[in-house]
Amino acid sequence: MNVFRLLGDVSHLLGIVILLIKIWKTRSCAGISGKSQLLFALVFTTRYLDLFTTFISFYNTTMKVVYIGFSYATLWMIYYKFRATYDSNNDTFRVEFLIVPVGGLSVLVNHDFALLEILWTFSIYLESVAILPQLFLVSKTGEAETITSHYLFALGLYRGLYLFNWIWRYYFESFFDLIVIVAGVVQTILYCDFFYLYVTKVLKGKKLSLPA
Repeated sequence: MNVFRLLGDVSHLLGIVILLIKIWKTRSCAGISGKSQLLFALVFTTRYLDLFTTFISFYNTTMKVVYIGFSYATLWMIYYKFRATYDSNNDTFRVEFLIVPVGGLSVLVNHDFALLEILWTFSIYLESVAILPQLFLVSKTGEAETITSHYLFALGLYRGLYLFNWIWRYYFESFFDLIVIVAGVVQTILYCDFFYLYVTKVLKGKKLSLPA
């Protein structure tokens, strides 16, 4: 554990909590991509299957349970509790174009050809592109609510902080995981345009919009 990982985890958790509070308080999931949330739930489910076999620390176990629980709570609100407010007409990204290639890549490129390891690798690859349906929805509708923008910024910040975490671990722990680092860099790049618009628009009180 180091300060970058801790801050990254806090940012990640904050983003998820912001989203949950936004949906619950407004009683609406308008502007939220259910498909991105499905992908994130799949990420956490496949990554944390070792929850039943491996204990690292109380903190580690707690975070795993929280991520899984919150991801399915989000899906419940989008597809059941507030389903009438879900914008399915615009949330049309073809997620199979992400899942199938990622599944194939995780079988071909992994650390160990074992089921749990392949599923863990799948989760790493999938997380790097899971935000695409959300960005696609924002682009298609033309803008995002401020609270949704805060959620996206928190997720992007989490990934950026984890890049610094890996640099730290490389220098102080000789840790280097090419799969994790490449996937993290790809994910961070996807947020770059959003970061710029967030700073230049949202922080100045304007609504965020992405080019179609």
